[in-house]
Amino acid sequence: MVTMKRIVTVQDISCFGKCSLTVALPVISAMGIETAVIPTAVLSTHTGGFKGYTFRDLTGDIEGIAQHWKSIGLKFNAIYTGYLGSKEQAEIVSKLFDDFSDDDTFIIVDPAMGDSGRLYAGFTDEIVTEMKKLCSKADFIIPNMTEASFMLGLPYTEDYDEKYIRDILVKLSQLGCSRPVLTGVRLDDRRHGAAAYDSQSGQFYFSFRDNINRIMHGTGDIFASVFTGAVTLGKSLEQSLEMAVGFTYDCITETLPVADEVWYGSCFESCLGKLIAYVNEK
Repeated sequence: MVTMKRIVTVQDISCFGKCSLTVALPVISAMGIETAVIPTAVLSTHTGGFKGYTFRDLTGDIEGIAQHWKSIGLKFNAIYTGYLGSKEQAEIVSKLFDDFSDDDTFIIVDPAMGDSGRLYAGFTDEIVTEMKKLCSKADFIIPNMTEASFMLGLPYTEDYDEKYIRDILVKLSQLGCSRPVLTGVRLDDRRHGAAAYDSQSGQFYFSFRDNINRIMHGTGDIFASVFTGAVTLGKSLEQSLEMAVGFTYDCITETLPVADEVWYGSCFESCLGKLIAYVNEK
């Protein structure tokens, strides 16, 4: 009998709209990994473009879930966090790391706080401070350029070169995470991708695809979920970066012909066969 790897992901769920848990659960499951969830909030839709959505904060439920899991002895190969809506949630998740991780558990933090040089609505410097604390406990962190700038106290810029990206990655590792990954990297108008740094070996890795000048909701969650699954399955940092960039690009190109119809997310479902093939490549 094959023993499956097991991940728990902690983030919100939008009942309609492709992001957060509605991406993480099917994507990681397709990679052959048992996927447990702790929802931090339930929304009727995601917040990107929808109006009048409902929102229910589940902060008060998280500790009860964790206590029950502890009582039945659950263990995880990886703990993966996404959007956390408050300082209190970040503090609770920090305790989850302590309670459910050991030397064989990867901790992956996607510090989902902002984009395009701005924090998300309702976020303040307080959540940035808490997210930095979470990142200090992680094996891998996956910020975009905006989130990296806020955590490092640097001005946001879209004018940079490869040396700047390498410097940012080194500074991110100094937060306490040995292997930071930086998404949304564009070194010219033709290429778009991500970069990673292994502070233990001193190696930098870059992965790019053709730049598509189109914003699609949830692609960051796709990237982070694939990357998390890949490292949990034992793929190297370089392999995991390449797999996450490649699959995210596949999802974007699959969506382009109908992008005006599915502005709430990408057509990742029809690409899951490709993801399974990536996982099985030797």
